Amino acid sequence: MSPMPRTDRLPVAARRRPSGLLAILILAGCAGSGAEVGAQDLARCVPAERYLTESLGMVAETGPDTLDDWRTDRMLPGCRVTAAGSTALEMGNVAENLYAGLFATAWERTPDPQDAPNESSYRLRQGETDCLFSFYHNIVIGTPAEFRVMNTLVIPPGEKRYNVLAQCVPAMDSNG
Repeated sequence: MSPMPRTDRLPVAARRRPSGLLAILILAGCAGSGAEVGAQDLARCVPAERYLTESLGMVAETGPDTLDDWRTDRMLPGCRVTAAGSTALEMGNVAENLYAGLFATAWERTPDPQDAPNESSYRLRQGETDCLFSFYHNIVIGTPAEFRVMNTLVIPPGEKRYNVLAQCVPAMDSNG
């Protein structure tokens, strides 16, 4: 099944809007500990970045990250994809399309996701990589990468900006 373009029909699902809790979760996940991030960790973000840029037409930037995994109480080396896109659709519909497309392109729920669907965040797995995908709009994380992708994005008349942050680490169970 091919991924859904951003203007395609919407899947039937409850509307989701990001909340202040999402911003806190994202900022907590952004706090690095200095753990070393290597090329193999950056490669984990390639499928997420490819989906966001090729399937959704977003502007994206990938970089190293260390993630505080509250499920395992460990600091994990990984990567992040910061992306910006535009749409004429309602934000809840765009979030639904994002996740429907990910599920249609070999991403699946992790065995113990502990994600936050009411905040438009899902922990998904593809192969040996787990990524926390967070949908949001407006400036939330305030990183240089967020500003760069937002400034690179050209927004057509009648559309508004939205963002996706994907934080990826090696696949693991919640008990480490």
